[in-house]
Amino acid sequence: MICIRSCAAMDEMEACVRLQIETWGYDENDVIPRKTFLLAQKIGGQVIGAFDSGVMDDAAGPDGGLVGFAMSLPAIKSTPQGAQPYIHSHMLAVRPSHRNRGLGARLKWEQRKEALARGIRHMEWTFDPLQIKNAFLNIHRLGAIAREYRVDFYGVSSSRLQGGLPTDRLLAEWDLDSPRVETILARRPAAACTMEERIVVPASIEKWKAHDTTRERALAVQIANQQKFQKAFSLGLAVLGFSRDAEGNGVYELGPYSQL
Repeated sequence: MICIRSCAAMDEMEACVRLQIETWGYDENDVIPRKTFLLAQKIGGQVIGAFDSGVMDDAAGPDGGLVGFAMSLPAIKSTPQGAQPYIHSHMLAVRPSHRNRGLGARLKWEQRKEALARGIRHMEWTFDPLQIKNAFLNIHRLGAIAREYRVDFYGVSSSRLQGGLPTDRLLAEWDLDSPRVETILARRPAAACTMEERIVVPASIEKWKAHDTTRERALAVQIANQQKFQKAFSLGLAVLGFSRDAEGNGVYELGPYSQL
């Protein structure tokens, strides 16, 4: 049994810190400490955990041990309509033993539910455009869109997932109560969108990033795709879809943002 709820006790926050290190392999310069998790929750952000009653580790509480979490921060930005409060989802992690079960999506939907309950209708987060699984979750399963590419957004990172490459990121925009998102949540067929551009991420990209002998191949893909995204976004296109082909390659599908 998996229980999804806001983290409460201090040891649950500490469990989030440990899972963060386990997932990204951060060193002490990059790791977010327990007090920041606590602060985020106290000032209007979120620290939502997934607890498995079948996992009874040292930090296990009444709902079992922590097997995933989503952490977000309160944010505000200027829009033509004025200042807009929103949630910036900064971290999402799931234990290796519990991946590929839809747990990441459940954590995101819980974030949405909690935000809407407070009248917050928009959420954003950044993600590595070379991470195929993350892109599939963000765009295909949640209905987020992307129309901004941030080059080397975090600077040098100690994360082993980064593979020493620049920390390029796409900005995911999630309009929480939009027809697009409501349609996905209700599992209804989505309205067809006109796509004008497709950007491919090779299925082998993670292996290329992980080894010195092939890292240059991954970097070449990153640079080429960076240029394709930037050109497409400058023309008013946005990432509206994501799929995987028969070989496992990731395919970003871009169409005019105006059709949403």
